[in-house]
Amino acid sequence: MYALIIAGGKGERLRPITDSLPKSMIPVFGKPILEHQINWLKCAGVTDIVLLVGHLSTVISDHFRDGSEFDINLHYSHEDVPLGRGGALKRGLGLVGNEESLFVMNGDIICDHEALNVLDVFNEQRLLSSDHMATIMVVPMVSAYGIVSFDDKNTVTAFKEKDVLPYWINSGVYVFSPEISRYLPDVGDHETDTFPGLVSDGQVGIVKSNKFWRSIDSFKDLSDAEAHLADLDCDSLIGC
Repeated sequence: MYALIIAGGKGERLRPITDSLPKSMIPVFGKPILEHQINWLKCAGVTDIVLLVGHLSTVISDHFRDGSEFDINLHYSHEDVPLGRGGALKRGLGLVGNEESLFVMNGDIICDHEALNVLDVFNEQRLLSSDHMATIMVVPMVSAYGIVSFDDKNTVTAFKEKDVLPYWINSGVYVFSPEISRYLPDVGDHETDTFPGLVSDGQVGIVKSNKFWRSIDSFKDLSDAEAHLADLDCDSLIGC
């Protein structure tokens, strides 16, 4: 089984670390984000991963090479000019063999949700509709600010930090049908250029996750991921 990882991010909010490292190579508890992701994908039976690279790509290829040291087959799809995430995915799909489904994920995601569960839900949704194109893992939206609760007399009744809001957000983890390629832009973003049309046709499903998840966009995200792995007392996420 194949997976595609969007690994060309610059991570400008994580400078100076990302002055010399692509975002996906930032160490989290002793391992680059990409290495955690490779191990997570292997739990679902992934054997081949296409890394969609661009910015500082030699840092990635020098570390992972062909993937044999990590028990995975790695392939590289390099952008000479920025194609956007959708364009990068379309190009990368050209390196994928004859597959019924494949994982896709942003290269800055750390999560504990069982990878195989996401695939199982995709397969269930595909059985219900042969036109099913994508299953998105969604996670609860957590407020970045303290929530103030008050009564009808405007008296404060509670303060809540990191309160979970009644919404779900796109986690950047997917299972796609390879047939999605014909809907992807040559240059552009799959979330804005591809998903709206598929959603209007009922071709996109979700799987909810309440497990640990972080998109490493800031030093606070990095600290949270480090602390989570420290609590697990291991250098790898669960997800298997």
